[in-house]
Amino acid sequence: MLVYHSSMPVSKRALQVFSDALRHRRAVMGSRWRRLSAGEQALLVLAYLNKGETYTALASGFGVGTTTVFRYVHEGTDVLAATAPTLDKALDVARRKAFVVLDGTLLSIDRVGTASGYDRAFFSGKHKRHGVNVQVIADPAGRLIWASPALAGARHDMGAAREHGLIDRLNTIGVRVIADTAYQGGGPTIRVPQRRRASTPTPAATGACLAHKSKSTPHTPACVVRANGPTRNSSPGTSSARSAAAPVEQLTWSKP
Repeated sequence: MLVYHSSMPVSKRALQVFSDALRHRRAVMGSRWRRLSAGEQALLVLAYLNKGETYTALASGFGVGTTTVFRYVHEGTDVLAATAPTLDKALDVARRKAFVVLDGTLLSIDRVGTASGYDRAFFSGKHKRHGVNVQVIADPAGRLIWASPALAGARHDMGAAREHGLIDRLNTIGVRVIADTAYQGGGPTIRVPQRRRASTPTPAATGACLAHKSKSTPHTPACVVRANGPTRNSSPGTSSARSAAAPVEQLTWSKP
């Protein structure tokens, strides 16, 4: 069995905070002896969550059994979940910010194998893979304030945010929110990018020539004029009705 060194983008401060939380849990449980220290267990759990290492690989690297890794991972995730802020605490923090960022992310998971086709609820058509939908609130610098419980990956971001009560709560307390177009119509405090609208052509632009990318042929004229525009038979004193009834003139380019 080969063992190699690796790295992950997690700060030492995060490891220290996690280790302290595990030590506190062990003290509450009255656990006297463990195969790994609290710091080693914290590192094991972070490697599993961040790198996706298997139980077998972690067991070989840390010199423990597979069942021990399974127990340590579940214990560590429970500790992390207990330290996560509630939505009320997150909104208190968001209220003191100039604005917050609301977005949804898809966390990839393995396919849920069921005979009834229940795994379809976890398949995201947008990302083309199975996962769970998590709503995230961040401060203007991008630091995480709150992450929601996971929902099925096929759930739309707006529907997931409403199910968690985010839309109503954010509008009630008046927090300015920046979000993408998935949250269109979320309320007065949720700002989303304006969707592009087709600009109405002006008369000058309508009567201008429309150049084709392909080479002009008798069947594909390279230039047309506005249907209601003046023609060769019209004069400045002609009425609008007569001008509108005038035949449409098509101009074709002649080969030199």
